[in-house]
Amino acid sequence: MLRLDHLSCGYGALRAVDDLSFEVATGALLALLGPNGAGKTSTIMAIMGHTTISSGKVLFEGSDITYEPAVKRAPLGIALVPEGRRLFADLTVEENLTVGGYSRAAARDPANRERVFDLFPRLRDRRKQLSGSMSGGEQQMVAIGRALMAEPKLLLIDELSLGLMPKMVDLCFDALAELRQRGLTVVLVEQNTTRALEIADTVCVLASGSVVFSGPAAAAMDNASLFETYLGRSL
Repeated sequence: MLRLDHLSCGYGALRAVDDLSFEVATGALLALLGPNGAGKTSTIMAIMGHTTISSGKVLFEGSDITYEPAVKRAPLGIALVPEGRRLFADLTVEENLTVGGYSRAAARDPANRERVFDLFPRLRDRRKQLSGSMSGGEQQMVAIGRALMAEPKLLLIDELSLGLMPKMVDLCFDALAELRQRGLTVVLVEQNTTRALEIADTVCVLASGSVVFSGPAAAAMDNASLFETYLGRSL
C-alpha cells in the first residue's frame, strides 16, 4: 500500500527526517514511534504532502506521489487525523463530517456518515452539537470520522491518545481495531507505546530523524533496551 524509499524531508534548511525507508502492506498497521522531535509528524506530513521532500520517494499503491500536491492525495485514498484534532470548532459534528467528504461525491455522504455513527454511536446523538463544545475524546472521534468520510485506503493518525481520558483512549483504540478488521491500512504515531505495540503489525522507531529500529511489533516488544534508550521508559 505504502512505501517510503530513502525519504529525507524538512522545513527550509532544517532536515527533520533523513534517509527513512519503510513499507506498509495492505490492511496492516505500522506504529511510528520515537521521542519528541524524532521526525514522526514530519514523516506523516510528508506522506500527506505537507512537508518539503528533499530526496527519496513516497510510493502509494505502486505509484510515485512524491511531488503530488496535498490536494490530490485525498482523492487517491489517503486521509489524515492530525495531532490536536484541528476541527472546525464553530461547525457541528455533522458539518465537520461533511467537510471531510469534500473529495467524494456528495451523494455518498449519508452512507458514509452512517458508517461513522455506527463506529461512534455517541456522535449520532451529538450530530448537531458544535464540535468546539465537546470533550477531547469526543473531538477525537469526530476527527477520525471526518477522515473516514474521504473513504481512505490509507489512514494516517498523529497521536491518537494525546490528552484523552483512559476511557476515551479505550474507545478510540477499539474503533481503530474495528477499522483494521475492515481492511483499512494505518500508519499510527502514538506516545502510548504499550497500546501501539498491542495493535501494530510492524514498528518503526525514529530518533533524531533517523531509523533506529524497523521490524515486527513482536520483535520490538522483546527488545526492552530499545525503548529504555529511545523513549526513556520500559514497556
